[in-house]
Amino acid sequence: MIDTVKAPQVDIGKLIVSSPRIRRGRPRIAGTGVTVHRVVGWYKLGLTPEEISDRIGHLNLAQVHAALAYYHANREQVELDMAAEEADDDETERAFLARRLAA
Repeated sequence: MIDTVKAPQVDIGKLIVSSPRIRRGRPRIAGTGVTVHRVVGWYKLGLTPEEISDRIGHLNLAQVHAALAYYHANREQVELDMAAEEADDDETERAFLARRLAA
């Protein structure tokens, strides 16, 4: 009889978390500050999951795939959140530039 060692199982339902006090409550990869939005941004630029994992070196491939699975399962909400975040960033930039021009 062959003696086998079982590798620890990962509960994929626990790979993506959110907390109101971290990253403004945006969904992120558990144990990190990396948001689903960040992974999706790289993905939309054409990077493969492997390339994203290489770029964000402390993420493993399972974590990247979990973020992308979350995105695809919640695409409408994630897209709305990302668009709102971009609009907020644009407004912040406009206000900053207006203050610089006024000075």
